Amino acid sequence: MMMWAVLILYLCIMIGIGAYYRKKNSGTSDYVLGGRALGPWFTAFAYGTSYFSAVIFVGYAGKFGWNYGASATWVGIGNAVIGSLMAWLILGPRARAMSKHLDARTMPEFFEKRYDSKPLKLAAAVIIFIFLIPYTASAFNGLSRLFEKAFHVDYSVCIIVMGIITAVYVIVGGYKATALNDFIQGLVMLVGITAVVINILNKHGGLGGSMDALGAIPAKDGSTGVFNSLFGPDPVNLVGVVILTSLGTWGLPQMVTKFYTIKDDRSVKAGTVISTVFAFIVAGGCYFLGGFGRLFVTADETGTPVGGFDGIVPAMMESLPELLFGIVIVLVLSASMSTLSSLVLTSSSSLTLDLIKPLMKGKLNEKKEVFLMRVFVALFLTLSCVIAIVTLKNPVAIISTLMSISWGALAGAFLAPFLWGLYMKKVTKAAVWTSFICGVGITVAHMFYFTIGGNTMFIGGEHGLAVHSPINAGAFAMLFGIVIVPVVSLLTAKPEEKHVRKVFSCIDGSKDSGKLSKASKTPAPAKA
Repeated sequence: MMMWAVLILYLCIMIGIGAYYRKKNSGTSDYVLGGRALGPWFTAFAYGTSYFSAVIFVGYAGKFGWNYGASATWVGIGNAVIGSLMAWLILGPRARAMSKHLDARTMPEFFEKRYDSKPLKLAAAVIIFIFLIPYTASAFNGLSRLFEKAFHVDYSVCIIVMGIITAVYVIVGGYKATALNDFIQGLVMLVGITAVVINILNKHGGLGGSMDALGAIPAKDGSTGVFNSLFGPDPVNLVGVVILTSLGTWGLPQMVTKFYTIKDDRSVKAGTVISTVFAFIVAGGCYFLGGFGRLFVTADETGTPVGGFDGIVPAMMESLPELLFGIVIVLVLSASMSTLSSLVLTSSSSLTLDLIKPLMKGKLNEKKEVFLMRVFVALFLTLSCVIAIVTLKNPVAIISTLMSISWGALAGAFLAPFLWGLYMKKVTKAAVWTSFICGVGITVAHMFYFTIGGNTMFIGGEHGLAVHSPINAGAFAMLFGIVIVPVVSLLTAKPEEKHVRKVFSCIDGSKDSGKLSKASKTPAPAKA
């Protein structure tokens, strides 16, 4: 009963915030970016809560905690250092300044105006719509599994109800409502993960007792002291997880557009610190917690956990007191709803502004744009719910697989041209197209041959690099793009110098900051 009370109170607050901001969205920029006027706390928490959802808490923490033991904590540390600290330092100031200078509200608009190419915008919008769906489905998947365990409500019902609630507060409130909800959700996550970790460790005599118990569990070869070691039983493939989940945020549209919304450079500096601390506590806590999954779940004859990887963390939560379990439910709901809202806003804004609006040739005013975005929010959530329900019956489509496919394609395609586009003036359209094709191509080809085809391959023996892992495929796609973009740029026709000079005037501080080329239809930029 107490869990229901905590849950209902939280949902009422969330929907109330959406209703409060209903009349405060004066146009497209307000609905999508909060008017580009958010402070460091709201932006940092929006970044962190969009980063860490039920996918991390239930899917990744469970699977990688099982595979790597306590060394899975390195993934959380990587998320904090690479995915948060370095992302804010390297991308934050330039992404804020250049997106405002180019009047880019979405990542596809950034590609169009940075590289003076409408086809790039259209291609990016299609990629976003297709590959954000499995990520959204994975968030529903993790959230619903925990709800099923706590409330004994059918998995499909959980997905549908969560989809409706998310639709209500995103459709009504837009980005401002999402940002305030993210701040509240972030506070819940910080308190919740700390309380859960302490409680779980106390089940086996505190930190020392839990580490000793974990070290006593034998690995596949019968050796002990592996799962409580510094680098765990498989450090090679652990690196792939760190790269995918940390570097991947640099190329995800729902993450980098957070830098578009922050109001000034001073806020970027403060947001860097806040975001990094948040990630250390939440991501570090989640993966550290998952590392002790073997103390709560037994393995079957094949060495896999009884109930599957996605059932590990829900099984651990069953040992918590009812009030704390209720807080965990709100914690996971907070993480998931913030991620879901970010995903659906990103997808709906890309479809409306980058695909539909160009086809309408000036017939869409801002009121109609916002209306269309709301329609696409509903459509996107419906598709994601269907996929989440279907994948329940597919043993291959575990949460980590869905997320890896999504992150691999999106970050593999976008990371390199976005990163290099902020710093390197001579990046060419051909190089961007190459990154798009390779990022999506590597992910899709791998998905059909290994994930769906069920093929397995290692480099360096059974404990070597797992070529069949969608995580390693995604990590490879990102790194490959970072290398291939400058190489192709050196070998292909250089971009128009006048256009590049105007694009970088907001960075160089030059006076050449007039209108860009007609192809990108960019108005005279505002001062960054």
